[in-house]
Amino acid sequence: MTGLLDPGSGLASIRRKRIAELGLTLHGPHLPHVPLLPVVIHGGVAYVSGQLPRIDGRIVCLGVLGETVSLEEGVEAAGVCALNALSVLELALGSLDRIQQFLRVTGFVASVSNFKQQPTVIDGASRVFHSVFGEAGRHTRSAIGVAALPHGAAVEVELSVAVAP
Repeated sequence: MTGLLDPGSGLASIRRKRIAELGLTLHGPHLPHVPLLPVVIHGGVAYVSGQLPRIDGRIVCLGVLGETVSLEEGVEAAGVCALNALSVLELALGSLDRIQQFLRVTGFVASVSNFKQQPTVIDGASRVFHSVFGEAGRHTRSAIGVAALPHGAAVEVELSVAVAP
């Protein structure tokens, strides 16, 4: 099981084991273009740049909720965004086990003006964090409808987490 070891300790990461138990896959990390950073750590908090639903470098959910993308596809895309966020966090922290608490999740949903289920879409990301981290995966959250997202993606998720030194 490649990638399951905590590089610093030689021990299997508890969070990586949980991800495997859930049958989930970290598809990234997908890094932003220069001068942006995927994660900035300051004052014990890791801030994660917006993550799109990418698998193998390709955005897997393009379009607009309420028009070309179904609610179910949006929920699934939010879950992929969440896994991509975990991927860049693992790269920045060395181990997902350093995450103490999820603080805030902001989800953006490309949607038509009368679409009102943005929170349901972003529940796809929230469920991933809670499933992997339990109570530490609970967080505050905003789910925001927007006219368009980068590269035509239907969903984008950004977050902040408290981290151990």
